[in-house]
Amino acid sequence: MLRCGRCIVVLILVFTWLSLPKMASAEVQITDDLGQVISLQEPAKRIISLYGAYSEILFAMGLEDLLVARTRADFFPPAILNKPSVGTHLRPNMELVLGLQPDVILQASGRKYGHEVIRQIADKGLAVASFQPTTFEELFSVIHRLGTLTDHEEAADRLVKQLRNRLQQSSRRLTATEHRPSVFFEVRYPNLLGAGQQSIVNDVILKAGGINCLPNKKKLVRINIETLVGYNPEVYVVQKGPMNRNPADPKSRPNFRVLKAVEEERVLFVDEHIFSRPGPRSVEAVEKLAAFLHPDLSQ
Repeated sequence: MLRCGRCIVVLILVFTWLSLPKMASAEVQITDDLGQVISLQEPAKRIISLYGAYSEILFAMGLEDLLVARTRADFFPPAILNKPSVGTHLRPNMELVLGLQPDVILQASGRKYGHEVIRQIADKGLAVASFQPTTFEELFSVIHRLGTLTDHEEAADRLVKQLRNRLQQSSRRLTATEHRPSVFFEVRYPNLLGAGQQSIVNDVILKAGGINCLPNKKKLVRINIETLVGYNPEVYVVQKGPMNRNPADPKSRPNFRVLKAVEEERVLFVDEHIFSRPGPRSVEAVEKLAAFLHPDLSQ
């Protein structure tokens, strides 16, 4: 009888547990680069990215189906063109954004006027996660947090591991070099802007075996030719893209021929989207720059 009584108690407990309302999918939570806590009742299944690099991350993780829109400036990878455009990163069409019913919107927090856009979106009751990685470690953190938001931590781990392995391979090739050339990275001309220490470009230069000639603790540094001549970089990198459309060759510019990099024809033109966007292709930027800085070690 005692044994039967225990069985009855167990059965009562089981039926009681089964009758309880079931919990919804587990809540996911991250803290973005503005210190905001982003909480979703369940993993994000509909995402709008207002910064192309974050779209590239989702594609690289195999999560392109979660992206429901892109900005007008996004063309890579080519498959992203199949997504509808919601305008620009600073002037998204809020009617389109709301109509797509995103679970979360991704934005670059360091962009000029970007905080106002974030506020406008948040005022509509939408979740906005803002990131601004300036180093590879910070980039890997963004990838991991996107993995958390989407409940695809394993995909995030795989991507970070792949990128780390490529950086390690590049680093091993550079162990034999004794000289790290100074580099100036041109963001814009003729109103000359250079990449400072607080940019992904700075980490790209370091990991490619160079030294950023600009000591400024800023992302972008306004500079004149006189100051640049004082730094006299050994290598001059010119980005081409939305911020620097059709830049003239430095050797054809007034006063630029006195620069050591120009005089010795150590000028490299690069794609802005690969070098200045903190995303999966930032590793490609390291590989390309390392091959230019140290051609004898690139094999």
